[in-house]
Amino acid sequence: MAEKLILMCTHGPEDPERATIPFVMATAAQASDMDVTLGFQANGVMLIMQGVAEHVFAAGFPPLKELLDIYLENGGKLLVCGPCVKSRQIDPEKEFVKGAVVVNATTFVKECAEATNVLVY
Repeated sequence: MAEKLILMCTHGPEDPERATIPFVMATAAQASDMDVTLGFQANGVMLIMQGVAEHVFAAGFPPLKELLDIYLENGGKLLVCGPCVKSRQIDPEKEFVKGAVVVNATTFVKECAEATNVLVY
């Protein structure tokens, strides 16, 4: 059974380094044949909006858009906090990248409980 890693992203484009590191970790975990899920809460939900990743650059790291594309091409899952989306008045159907799924706390708790490890950024 493959190891399962959950990475919770709570920082948005205002903090490029903390926004980028979970994607670096996720793509590295995928390369190691781990089952990886990225979760987005708080301002982290902004990273999944169309056009945002193209403008996030952290010194010493690949561009966020490149990491997002690699992650999705390798079957990565994007789970996004429903209340966080609602409080920011985001329309997920129109504003999120393809593949993003809005979930509730119960889904996050279940995913985290089933994971081998959970990292929060």
